[in-house]
Amino acid sequence: MADTDYKYRLLGAPSEEYRKRPLLLQVDSTLTNLFAVLEVTKRDAPRRWSHLSLNGLRQVRVYSFLFGLAVMFLIMASYVLTGDKRGLVWSPSPCQFGGMVSPGPFSVNLSTLKDYEQMKLVVKSIEAKVEFSSKRRKPKLKDLVDSEPHMFSVVPRSFLPALKNPCWYEEYGGNSSSDPYRNNFYGRYSRRFRTVFQQLRASFREHLLRRDGRAFRLRCLPFFYIIGQPKCGTTDLYDRLRLHPEVRFTTFKEPHWWTRKRFGYIRLSERYPDRFPVEDYLDLFDQAAHQIQGNTSTDPGRAPGQPDIIIGEASASTMWDNNAWVYIYENSTQGEPPFLIQDFVHALQPDARFIVMLRDPVERLYSDYLYFGISNKSAEDFHDKVSESLQLFHGCLTESSIHSCVYNITVNQAMPVRLHVGLYIVFLMDWLSVFSQEQVLVLRLEDHASNTKFTMSQVFQFLRLGPLSKQLESDITRNPASNTRRPADKNLGPMLPMTKDLLRRFYRPFNQKLAKVLRNDSFLWEPRS
Repeated sequence: MADTDYKYRLLGAPSEEYRKRPLLLQVDSTLTNLFAVLEVTKRDAPRRWSHLSLNGLRQVRVYSFLFGLAVMFLIMASYVLTGDKRGLVWSPSPCQFGGMVSPGPFSVNLSTLKDYEQMKLVVKSIEAKVEFSSKRRKPKLKDLVDSEPHMFSVVPRSFLPALKNPCWYEEYGGNSSSDPYRNNFYGRYSRRFRTVFQQLRASFREHLLRRDGRAFRLRCLPFFYIIGQPKCGTTDLYDRLRLHPEVRFTTFKEPHWWTRKRFGYIRLSERYPDRFPVEDYLDLFDQAAHQIQGNTSTDPGRAPGQPDIIIGEASASTMWDNNAWVYIYENSTQGEPPFLIQDFVHALQPDARFIVMLRDPVERLYSDYLYFGISNKSAEDFHDKVSESLQLFHGCLTESSIHSCVYNITVNQAMPVRLHVGLYIVFLMDWLSVFSQEQVLVLRLEDHASNTKFTMSQVFQFLRLGPLSKQLESDITRNPASNTRRPADKNLGPMLPMTKDLLRRFYRPFNQKLAKVLRNDSFLWEPRS
């Protein structure tokens, strides 16, 4: 029988979906995975051992192996008993989330300064893989219609020319006693919408246009959308715009129809039994439609009451959230959504306008963590979550492109903080693949906070709104900021300097591309000297 050597190999490929958490042991700066098997390979015995008997050699190697294994378990036990876990990592491996989330070569302890240096290597590796793909191809209209035939059957291809806002008349088939909002899912699942619909019912029939024994209702879509991003000041912008006499919004901010309700879910872990039809979305604009229309029921030839009114819709998920695609378009094998939200919006409203409010993505992520975090929030916990998210994103990049990883649902759901939401340029380039840059106004929260009057004047000009009195302009621009950080979150203090450094390194190439596309270096968000 030939002599044998022993060596270790990982149990399974890196892409294997482990059911257990890997336990890593760090000895002399070398990571050893204990989920290993002994692999025996045959090899000729070295000559210097030729004088030993075969049985003696085998015994020496078995005892050596057993001794080494005992030493490893003793080291592990000492760490666990003393509570000193600096050399052990008990956190879940990204491998458990599937092949696209392999951790790569940088599975490290996330809580020490030494590991901060290794996390910088992770970020550097990510930066080396950053490539921005060429302009995506717009899907064919036929494919979009085939995907959502009902939506395209309800919304016409052209709108009333006398109105600034996109509106049209739709025949109302209900009888005089029926409730037009009885089956609306927004009203069924939300108390606040039920209250508004109760008010709309009282005046619904007086706004019906009657002609030749038939009744018609005015339907409208938004003239403009505030599409993002979360924790970037969209609520403050919404509250100020509502004060303009020519602007109306949906009943409440953030109906999230395009990104979530249309597919029947709140978040991926929380689903409704039904998808919200487009009629339910259009009902949210009835209040504004009644004001645009005025009282034309008695005189069909009368001009609309307020033809210059425009309607806005503000859902901070519209720009980036395409997470539902993996459940709806099951036949897609490309690893990316076959259609994006903006494809459908463009098909229905090619002239729509969009406002995007952004902020330093590093600060946005910390604000996002503080706002949505439930308990045990701290700068240290944020650092650990950022490090884990960076590893997951890096693991995805070992097999996929930046674009694919940004839209990878497995990665997005696995990351404990929403790292990808701050990759603004990836989403913006996708929007600019279907809309012109003149239709998208991109603002910075930092500018809005320091000079609200200037940013609001930009918005008014972009939306082609009429001039304001000095008093009304002052009311709009001097109101206190909305949706600011809660006192309890302020008490947690800033993020750790090393966390900020890692995030600055991570977001830098994306900010550089954003500044180049927008031709504005303020979007670099470089710290001042």
